[in-house]
Amino acid sequence: SLRNYIEVLRREGELAVVKAEVDPYLEMAEIADRAVKAHGPALLFEKPKNSGFPVLMNQFGTLRRMELALGAPLEELAGRIAQLIDLQLPQGLVGKVRALGQLRELASFVPRVVKKAAFREVVVDPPNLRALPVLPPWPADGGPFIPLPVVITRDVRGRPNAGMYRLQVYDQRTTGMHWHVHHDGAANFRESKGRLEVAVALGTDPCVTYAATAPLPPGIDELMFAGFLRGEAVEVCSCSTVNLEVPADAEIVLEGYVEHGEERLEGPFGDHTGYYSLADRYPVFHVTAMSHRRDAIYPATIVGKPPMEDCFLGKATERLFLPLLRLTLPE
Repeated sequence: SLRNYIEVLRREGELAVVKAEVDPYLEMAEIADRAVKAHGPALLFEKPKNSGFPVLMNQFGTLRRMELALGAPLEELAGRIAQLIDLQLPQGLVGKVRALGQLRELASFVPRVVKKAAFREVVVDPPNLRALPVLPPWPADGGPFIPLPVVITRDVRGRPNAGMYRLQVYDQRTTGMHWHVHHDGAANFRESKGRLEVAVALGTDPCVTYAATAPLPPGIDELMFAGFLRGEAVEVCSCSTVNLEVPADAEIVLEGYVEHGEERLEGPFGDHTGYYSLADRYPVFHVTAMSHRRDAIYPATIVGKPPMEDCFLGKATERLFLPLLRLTLPE
């Protein structure tokens, strides 16, 4: 879980706890920006102004923390992915038997459904996104953004997808849904008729958070990939108002829908290029249910001029998916 990871960071001397009150409006982002560019520690802000949710930032801000987050050196994980690729063409009886064992091991990483979930301890009724310490990272941003959401949908065949699409908070119960035409979530939305059910998990096991950003082939379950990375299946639990399952150990869960024919202006957004992405029209996410752990921690990040946390997420992707590139370019 995220809190297990926080304890690892604390034990490894990779966490700074900020006990002073800090304003989520620009001040928190400025501190995090300075920390990541100085290769500083992860930051746990205990007293965000006007919110009771502590905020974790810079959790992925160095290569060492990326490896702590994923539980192993990146080269070791890349080697495991290379072994999976080798399963495609097992040679001889011994090779086929070995491949069968590895496939059986892979099947053990399918998400496991449980009935009890930590995120159900507190139900916020009616939902109130304004209670969260959502940051507007840069002065000219269109509003506050939720930057680390694991957005879960299903395609028309019932296959789940988990992606990371920023959410601009408009009011207590609505946000933008920033998915581009090539995103799996957008494809699921196009294929759906009428409403598409959506669940958003905030504050997940860092393997799950990373998996939501990974460039997996269509149809590959991101939560299964997260289980593969951490060596243990992700436990999931059913939502209360939508037919979706989310990680049971999530800190905060939002449930709702996106509807065809409804769009709203989203942005501008200070982006990873170091420039603002222009405002454009995107679908609207309506929140119908909100729940969280009793002592929930809100995860946040900022993007902008490199280096930022997303640089290290990208570096992990480069190393982990190198075996796939080598299928085409062996050299």
